[in-house]
Amino acid sequence: MIVEARPVPDWLVVSRETLEALERFQTLLLKWNRAVNLISKGSEASLWSRHVLDSAQISLFAKNVGSHWVDIGSGGGFPALVLAVISRELTPLRRFTLVESDVRKAAFLTAAARELEIIVDVLPQRAEEIAPLNADVISARALAPLDRLLYQCARHLSPSGSGFFPKGGSFAAEIHAARERWIFNATVHPSLTEPGAAVLEVTEIGIR
Repeated sequence: MIVEARPVPDWLVVSRETLEALERFQTLLLKWNRAVNLISKGSEASLWSRHVLDSAQISLFAKNVGSHWVDIGSGGGFPALVLAVISRELTPLRRFTLVESDVRKAAFLTAAARELEIIVDVLPQRAEEIAPLNADVISARALAPLDRLLYQCARHLSPSGSGFFPKGGSFAAEIHAARERWIFNATVHPSLTEPGAAVLEVTEIGIR
């Protein structure tokens, strides 16, 4: 497998130790990916840009937001483990809860956190089955359309909290569809890693 170069963009301002931790995370993920479908085999070669940097950019948009971060459908650790590694350096008081119903993926998340020496809570359950978490921030990547993600926000997000959701080029259509059921404010942060994509920041969520 030909692996892409791993340039560090100007916007990712972290220490050498944090970059080394992200490298260790990639190595561990590729090892586990042989047995557990964490990412598609076709995206292994572009792991750094397609998954790690795509997750890392959220740290810029959520720089001063909240102390309890809940990630739903954490899968291979995107974006939550990447953000937890970065937060250890930049926002050390922030804590992370990772919700992942697939027990094998949850086992990977637990093992990766131990290897990276970061403290996270991994809940091997469906988000719908968990008591409300009163999160300051909720994130989810490649999990569901925005209207379904807002349902999880309504259940688990504090009234003053924010949701951060990476979306592809159809993000405007997802916002439009979600407004049929939900009231919310949406800030569109253009993606730093994928032209035409965005990270949606949603606040003040209510049902119509």
